[in-house]
Amino acid sequence: MLGVGSMGGAILSGLRAPGVQIPKPISVTTKSARSAAEFDGAADVVALASETDPEANRTAVKGAGLVILAVKPWMILDVAREIADALEPGVIVVSVAAGVTCASIEAALPAGVAVVRAMPNTPSLIGRGVTGIAGGSAASEADIDTVKALFETVGSAIVVRESQINDVAAVSGSGPAYLFLYVEEMIAAAKRLGFDEDQARLLAEGTVTGAAELLARSGEDPAQLRRNVTSPKGTTEQAIFVLQDANWGELFDRALAANVRRSEELAAE
Repeated sequence: MLGVGSMGGAILSGLRAPGVQIPKPISVTTKSARSAAEFDGAADVVALASETDPEANRTAVKGAGLVILAVKPWMILDVAREIADALEPGVIVVSVAAGVTCASIEAALPAGVAVVRAMPNTPSLIGRGVTGIAGGSAASEADIDTVKALFETVGSAIVVRESQINDVAAVSGSGPAYLFLYVEEMIAAAKRLGFDEDQARLLAEGTVTGAAELLARSGEDPAQLRRNVTSPKGTTEQAIFVLQDANWGELFDRALAANVRRSEELAAE
């Protein structure tokens, strides 16, 4: 794994969780020696820092059957070119970067290298991630299945067309941030009602995590769960009317469109 930022770190933590069965140790590279030192003593990770070892990325990929590019989008192609002649035959290269196409990565690597794009999200950190996977022109069904199996160790995964990967990023990749924003606003609203910080956090965070767990365990459609709470002519119904009057459907359409548009801009850049 080249790069262990917020997304790479979440995936790595999920892969290191007890019970996850993958070949180890995992070779990782970080920018700073300080970040690499955080893995000192770990039996399942070999960490190299590009700050002190200019060959860190090339060293890390030697012997690897699967390489995850988890650096920032604007660094992906430079890193791909850097490691190109150090890759093993038959390697699968996985990019988790938004806006960087399989074709552009393939062009930076030796002909025939399988490139797969994966769009995970940060709940991978606790084994509850959702990942969209799309293969490039050289990726076989077996390659895609291998990547899918890897990400299923940290949650759920679906295979999509590459033309859909930006949509996956808009819905699930960025989705946790939308929920966290909702909780922020619920806390702020509770404080305006007179609750102190601790009370407001307990009310908002406890409600959201409890409701999410109920959704996960019940198997019910979310619309039905909402109806279960919304008694006709009751208090919840009045609040729902206000929220629906704000046209949440159109708001979400605009938010997701803005997200997809930014992915397309990154690709163009």
